[in-house]
Amino acid sequence: MNPPSARIDSAAAFRANDARTPLSAVVGIVGVSAAASLFLCWLVFYHAPTDALGAHLSFLPAVNAALNALAAAALVAGYRHIRAGRILPHRTAMFTAFVFSSVFLVTYIVNHALHGDMRFHGQGAIRPAYFALLISHIGLSVIALPMILITFFLSLTGRFPAHRRLARFTFPVWLYVSVTGVVVYAMLAAWR
Repeated sequence: MNPPSARIDSAAAFRANDARTPLSAVVGIVGVSAAASLFLCWLVFYHAPTDALGAHLSFLPAVNAALNALAAAALVAGYRHIRAGRILPHRTAMFTAFVFSSVFLVTYIVNHALHGDMRFHGQGAIRPAYFALLISHIGLSVIALPMILITFFLSLTGRFPAHRRLARFTFPVWLYVSVTGVVVYAMLAAWR
């Protein structure tokens, strides 16, 4: 039988290892995120829309923009709550932002499956500005998905120091993607 001190040391070592973020969880989240990004790429660039005339659910782009705006508002509220030390309202706001972003993803997939990609018709100086915004929005949205999922995983598993470190980067990326989603929609709507 092990002496009591050996049992205490092994228990402390187990807790120390348990507090580390499992690499398999991170790899799994990154793998799911990569698969989702590849699916969306296929959907946008290769899938033929089933409702090319846009007769069905034509309101979805506006819903997508509203969901992005609501997610951005929830993110700002969550940030303000955590800065004030209000953990429970912070958590509620962040879950709300996550729900809005998740519903956005579903409606985005449905919209692109039905209608395909919208074309920007603006000309002149606005055209390169639009595409610069769109490229940054798309690029950061690919990065945001695994960051958001890992940040939530860290919080839900009680790894708060790691959660705080990653959230410092996740928050501005997620907020930028949400806000620029609204701006991209507004620009598409203005220059039809």
